[in-house]
Amino acid sequence: MLTLDLDDFMVELEEGTVKHVGTTNTSAAVKLYHAEAVEARAFGDSQVKLAFDDGEGNEVEVALDPDHVESLVADVEALREEGTVFE
Repeated sequence: MLTLDLDDFMVELEEGTVKHVGTTNTSAAVKLYHAEAVEARAFGDSQVKLAFDDGEGNEVEVALDPDHVESLVADVEALREEGTVFE
């Protein structure tokens, strides 16, 4: 399941072209639940791309610096040690 929340976001569709015409203070949040496939791969020379797919055609990709990936791995390990998620 993919949810997309757009705040103050307006686009114009003209002759097949999408153009942002709203204010500059737009924001968005995307959430993907129940990912069935997860992949990590190099992105450029200095980042790691994480790709998540829910099996329903929804995909989210996130590019992170290696330090952030290491922090994420440490968070997952802490959850595993606490037993809160991996029971």
